[in-house]
Amino acid sequence: MIRHRTFAAALFTAAALLGAGVAPASAQSSAAAVSCYGGARQLTYHYSPAAVEYGTYTTSSRCNDINLRLITDEPGVYLDACVVFVDHTTKCNNGDAYTTHGTEWGTIATNVKDGTHFVVRVHAYDTDAQNVTFQIAY
Repeated sequence: MIRHRTFAAALFTAAALLGAGVAPASAQSSAAAVSCYGGARQLTYHYSPAAVEYGTYTTSSRCNDINLRLITDEPGVYLDACVVFVDHTTKCNNGDAYTTHGTEWGTIATNVKDGTHFVVRVHAYDTDAQNVTFQIAY
């Protein structure tokens, strides 16, 4: 009998939480990702032998990281990107290193404080990257 009461109490608590609008942790994580990427800014890179800067942008509470992905149907097209925190330096984060990005969301900078000013510095991975549309989420 006690086991049935405990189970019933757990079901009642879960129903009450769902009724109150509290989603399970897995749904909350998914919602945070949708919120972060849902506010993504779309940009277009035009091939240049030198790196191209986009911004200045300001981070918000919408995302914890600065993320980038390409929007292209051309296989084998990639962009190299880094973040420059313009209030502090003229060099890329992460030891002045670029990371290579494709069509999946990838992180350029992690654990960035809200209100941080930055530019995204992009250059072609190779000459296949002529006119590439990409998104940043921050």
